[in-house]
Amino acid sequence: MVDTPCLKYKVTLLEEAALNRALMRLSYEIVERADVLEDVLLVGILTRGVPLSRMIADNIEKNSGVRVPTGALDITLYRDDLQKVAESPRVGPVELPFDLDGKEVVLVDDVLYTGRTARAAIDALFSVGRPAKIRLAVLVDRGHRELPIRPDYVGKNVPTSQAEVIRVNLKEVDGRTNVEIWEFAPEE
Repeated sequence: MVDTPCLKYKVTLLEEAALNRALMRLSYEIVERADVLEDVLLVGILTRGVPLSRMIADNIEKNSGVRVPTGALDITLYRDDLQKVAESPRVGPVELPFDLDGKEVVLVDDVLYTGRTARAAIDALFSVGRPAKIRLAVLVDRGHRELPIRPDYVGKNVPTSQAEVIRVNLKEVDGRTNVEIWEFAPEE
């Protein structure tokens, strides 16, 4: 963990084992709430929501014997701050190898903060189909909502200050698995 000029490492919130336990708990909750498990689709929001959705699908399969399909969703073009992000935003892959119509879609993301990413993901889903239900699963809910968005499944609630940043690290993306809190360092 290397401090960046504006961010300073504060604490590790979840080690790999604790993160895996949180995902297992999310998996059980999804199975318990599903009307028909075979109608559930897990859609990960790029970037870290995608491997998280696959990990949840693996857990569900181990515990129920049902393989829940997974997909990937890039919400770049649905962001409400697209003009601020870039003149030519890079759009990642949308991998939804299934029909959403009439299905129960569980959006999976790493951190829920303002709610704007979740709103953009819902807009993106409706541009490709009409799910019967959309639910939201997040590994970490840090509060500070700006929109009326509430997760259905939460791995860990973490009250944070506006000066803090939650970093979810996953082996597939970052080479290690944990959740850390960083904070903005005062400029010198």
